[in-house]
Amino acid sequence: MRYCTLLFLLACCLWAGDNDWTAYGRDPGGTRYSPLRQITRDNLPRLKVAWTYHTGALDPATQLNEKAAFEATPVLLEGVLYLSTPYNQVIALDPVTGAEKWKFDPQVNRMHQYSEVSSRGVAVWIDSKAAPGALCRVRVFEGTVDARLLALDGKTGRPCAAFGTGGTVDLTRDVAYREGNSRWGDYQVTSAPVVVGEMVITGSSIGDNSEVSTERGVVRAYDVRTGKLRWTWDPIPWANEQKPRTGAANAWSTLAADPGRDLVFIPTGSASPDYYGGMRPNDNRWANSVVALKASTGAFVWGFQVVHHDLWDYDVASQPTLIDFRGKPAVAVTTKIGNLFVLDRETGNPLVTVEERSVPKSDIPGEKASATQPLPVWSPMVPQRLTANDVWGPTPEAREWCRNEIQKLRNDGLFTPPSFQGSVSFPGNIGGVNWGSAAWDPVRHLLLANTNRLAAVMKLIPRDELADTRKNLKEYAWGGEFARQTGTPYAMHRDWLVSPVGLPCNAPPWGALVAFDLDTGKPRWESPLGSMGAGAPPGAISFGGPMATAGGLVFSAAALDPHLRAFDSDTGKELWSVELPASAQSTPMTYEIGGKQYLVICAGGHGKMKSRMGDAVVAFRLE
Repeated sequence: MRYCTLLFLLACCLWAGDNDWTAYGRDPGGTRYSPLRQITRDNLPRLKVAWTYHTGALDPATQLNEKAAFEATPVLLEGVLYLSTPYNQVIALDPVTGAEKWKFDPQVNRMHQYSEVSSRGVAVWIDSKAAPGALCRVRVFEGTVDARLLALDGKTGRPCAAFGTGGTVDLTRDVAYREGNSRWGDYQVTSAPVVVGEMVITGSSIGDNSEVSTERGVVRAYDVRTGKLRWTWDPIPWANEQKPRTGAANAWSTLAADPGRDLVFIPTGSASPDYYGGMRPNDNRWANSVVALKASTGAFVWGFQVVHHDLWDYDVASQPTLIDFRGKPAVAVTTKIGNLFVLDRETGNPLVTVEERSVPKSDIPGEKASATQPLPVWSPMVPQRLTANDVWGPTPEAREWCRNEIQKLRNDGLFTPPSFQGSVSFPGNIGGVNWGSAAWDPVRHLLLANTNRLAAVMKLIPRDELADTRKNLKEYAWGGEFARQTGTPYAMHRDWLVSPVGLPCNAPPWGALVAFDLDTGKPRWESPLGSMGAGAPPGAISFGGPMATAGGLVFSAAALDPHLRAFDSDTGKELWSVELPASAQSTPMTYEIGGKQYLVICAGGHGKMKSRMGDAVVAFRLE
């Protein structure tokens, strides 16, 4: 096994180089692991700010800033740092000084109401056939919130004219795009594309609770030089036979790739809408799955579904992580449920036993929930059951309120379907593990992930009762969300199970960094991550991921409070913390230049989470 681990490390280093971070997750396999070891447990106190760059992305201020989230992780290629902002400006920086080399603004229309206002990053590619210094020899690819795929020259930031139309491909084509619909802005790209060989491959983000007939969740590959469409893969081709046609099942998170095997790994979400499946019967394959395709052709190789007939918004939100497991090349899949699946990379067969277990039935007319769900035999990464006896609160009154509230709700454990009375979903739709994904420490055989532990309440509403329910429904302390689910008999309301004192009814921590040991099949340690505010117990909701290094450290921000932290890889002990200009709902990265290791984080906050907003890119190095 040690021999295979060394081979895996060598493959990563050959692709990225020890000093570089050339893909969103450092390498195509999304390991978020750096072999750099200059920064260690012993010298962390010497880690200081080297430079700070302000993107100016929130200027001019608009109402859309209330949704903006600076979720980007920069990439480094040939001595240039590239990143994207919530409004899709692409910026090139000097990695030593933070000086701006260029900025490209695609002029996203800030007057439109987009479902999401975020860009998690860019992809970079070197044209081996181009002469040194040639225009667009280095290309920077980005998907935008208004559904464009851009190709820019890495040296100047100018669009590559031969790609698509003047450097742009219109992604709204052939996806049943609802132009003119009141929900315009629901079809977007928020995650970085992936480049494999001479293909740039992208999924999409779709606002999938508005109606049944959302856009198609196709994944598409384009020629890296010309922008011509090379292949399309539809995760749910059966949906075209439905009336009305079901949409989504889209890949909104980051794709992973194994270039040597010509494979791309696609994480997919739910078919639309999330909380009622009467218009999309059966298991809904290949929604809520990880699917391996031939990167060169789009041909289906294998698929593994983590949730059948999703009724809980349990998308596969994480980038698949390519690891070595017991001597075999594998794919680790972290999920919103907190389950971890490990699959053979070439066949998709589980390498740890997965059982189909019976789950609760739906009592909603027209709904037929799946009778079973796949569950791995080893431990989950988060708690998965909340009863009236488990409630938490800072006062006896808060605990009593939570206890009484849970007793009113349907609560049959994991996979309790939505109901008219309201059903408990624990963990709720933000996870478990969300788009922050996992980091893989190949030396310690640890899969590291930021996890959320928050109960949601799902309530279906007969359509003729929606107006009255909107008027009379008493929401919990954080406020809920209505969705029309047009084309179905039911609208939906979802909320967080939070007591009147403003804190969750389940026990803390509500967010934790978890180190899952793949040798034992259980968490080795967990450490509360961040804080929900003054006086609250440790552990906060997080969006963003961890990064691991050969220096024996795990770095993570992602929580509501504006801090970047370092943890001991062996014990989970928090060793270091620094306050940032804003909260960092992003994932850090690292590189080495001139004999110095740098650590970089994008700190710009998250409008929907009401965390501290900003526009800073901050780099640290040892003094």
